[in-house]
Parts: sequence; C-alpha cells; structure tokens
Amino acid sequence: MEKTLTMIMAGGRGERLYPLTKENAKPAVTFGGIYKIIDFTLSNCLNSGIRKIYLLTQYSSATLDKHMHLAWNIFNRELDEFIDTIPPQKVNVDWWYRGTADSIYQNINILERERPQHVLILSGDHIYKMDYRKMLDFHQTKQCDLTVACVEINKEKAHHMGVLEVDDSFRIIGFQEKPARPKTVPWDRSKSLVSMGVYVFKTERLVREVIDDAKRETEHDFGRNIIPRMMKKRSVFVYNFINEKKGGVAYWRDVGSLDSYHDANMEILKENPVFDLYDTTWPIRTYQEQAPPAKVVLSGDGDGLSRAVTINSLISNGCLIIGGKINRSILSPFVQIHSHCRVENSILMKGVTVGHHARIKKAIIDEGVTIPPHYTIGYNLEEDRKKFTITESGIVVVPQGFIVD
Repeated sequence: MEKTLTMIMAGGRGERLYPLTKENAKPAVTFGGIYKIIDFTLSNCLNSGIRKIYLLTQYSSATLDKHMHLAWNIFNRELDEFIDTIPPQKVNVDWWYRGTADSIYQNINILERERPQHVLILSGDHIYKMDYRKMLDFHQTKQCDLTVACVEINKEKAHHMGVLEVDDSFRIIGFQEKPARPKTVPWDRSKSLVSMGVYVFKTERLVREVIDDAKRETEHDFGRNIIPRMMKKRSVFVYNFINEKKGGVAYWRDVGSLDSYHDANMEILKENPVFDLYDTTWPIRTYQEQAPPAKVVLSGDGDGLSRAVTINSLISNGCLIIGGKINRSILSPFVQIHSHCRVENSILMKGVTVGHHARIKKAIIDEGVTIPPHYTIGYNLEEDRKKFTITESGIVVVPQGFIVD
C-alpha cells in the first residue's frame, strides 16, 4: 500500500440530487442519519490500510471541507499519511475540472512529486464496503495497465450506467455509456457488468493517457474516453466485485438521483440488510457532535394521550419524539416529532421539527425545516407539486431553508 496513491473524485455538481445539493457538495449530503456520503469511500480506505489520499473537490465545497476537518483530521503527516483536499489548481490551464480524466491531468504535478507505483482512483458518491487491497492484488497479479472495478446487475437496470463487455478472462473488449441495449456477461445473459467508478492505474500509463487526452477534443472522462482507447492496445481488465462472505453480487449503490438515494436509505432499515451499518469488522467513521441520547416519551396534550411508537427506523442522537408514530424512517440528529404525528417511509435531516398532528409519507425533508401542526406531505402529490420537488416515483423533497406555511 505504501506504493499506492489514492485520488477521490468529489467535485461533481450532483444535479440529479438537487435540491439536496443546493447547499452541499454531493459527497457531503447526509446518508443513514448521521453519515455523509463521502464517509463510506473514506472508511473503505481506512479499513483497507490506505493512508495517502487526495480529495479532489470543486462545486460547493465549503460543507465538505468542514466535514473533512471535523471527521477526518486523523492522520499523521510525520508518518507520511494524509487526507488532503485539493480544489482545481489552474496551474497550466484556465478552466475548472472538465471531467474525471482532466481532474487528474490538472494535478499531474502531485504524481510527479509523490511518484507512486500505482494510483487508485475512487468516486466519493457511492455506498458500498470494499477492501481495495484485493483489487490491488488482482491488478498486480495480472500486471494490468488499468483495472476497472465492476458489479453485476440485471441488464434491464444497466441502461443508465457505464457497461463493460469482457471475455472469459475478464479482459475488457468493449465499453458502452448508458446503452439502450446493454451487453451481457458471457456466463449469464441476464446480467451486465457496470463500472463502479473505481480504477487502478500503473502511474506511468495514467500520466501518459491523461496528457494525451488533454490534447484531444473529448469529454475528458475515464469511462467515455480513456477506457475505450486503452482497451484497444493495453492490458485492461475488470475486477469483479463480489460478496466473498455470502457469495453472489456485492452491495454497491450509486445514490446519484433522489429516487436511488431514498431507496438506498430505506434498504438499510430492513431486518437483515445486505449493507449492515452494525458490522463491527468494517466500521464506518463520521463526525458526531455532542448530543444527548434520543428520547421517546408518551404525550398528553389535551387531545388525549399520544403513544410514541417507532418501527423499523433509525433514530439519531438528540432526537425528541413526543407521542409521534415513526415507521420505516430515518431521523438525523436533533429532529423533533410532536404529539399525534405520523412519519413513514421518510428521511428527516438534522434539526427538522414536525408539529403535532402533522403527517409525512414518502418524503425527504432537508435540514432545519419546520413542518407546521396538522400539515400533510406526501398524501396529495398534486398539491405538493405546487411547492416542492416530486420525483418520478412520487417522493416529495422539501429543501433546506424552505418555510412551510
């Protein structure tokens, strides 16, 4: 691992997650109540023994920078371990990052200074647990110029992703970007291999490829440009990411849209979720501010007693539930639920307050929003649509700072 340098892409706009990305960089959006999306990639690094990390940021990076300072200021420079945040430097060019390959090109001086043998390139906006050491071992055993991590998914769901075509030895022989008819794997015609946005390069080859790409009129993207060119003349292989403990496909979720973000949050509420936050062998690190324990109480407010009930939900520290009913929902720190409320299939971010007798269903309520007494969200989508964002699957999204009246 000492000969490997890691660079994490954390500069995307996150347009499909808007309005959650109105105030936050995509990797700084809350997930699972207390975490930020970036925490999962960084925890993978930490648990994999990776200690040399550059985080490439760009859009709306203030909240991400703050989180990195609070949660990830844990490495010792004297021991040559670090997580450094790098915005676009504009040293040799006069533009922002134009794509994943361009972000590496603009920071090529780092590779020249550090001189690693391999470069591990990661995305900062996916939810998964992965030991990167195993991928690096595969890369070195195969003596690859480039290794691309992939997961198998049903081909019907692969049309909005980058699809890799491979031969029986896992050598890449084709690439499709968001294809209408995705190619399938040789061993199962119902499955396609999709890119996870995780790459291992030989450093010398990476440098040559991004310099060459910078001279061309391209999207300057690894998937669209670098991989298709390299697979024709270089040693380029797929690392098939599988669940070694249980067998089959490993858990990996792209939470780039509001629907996929909501679905992934709801998945961790299952009795036996595939992605287990309580797995002590692979801890997920984050920053947790000082807060009292969550409190659930019975309420008598003049309308009779309101019994507090929570079912299949995550309740974070600092939450106060006064007689409300919570079902299959996630409450971030300092959420307050008042008497006779009902919250179901929803995500409530930090500091949300729900007034008495309010009802919320299948919604995402961003930080600090106050829902007035007797208000309903998610029960009449036509009315909700006049004020809020409604996703294709009918999830209502109330943005940060919105005044509900």
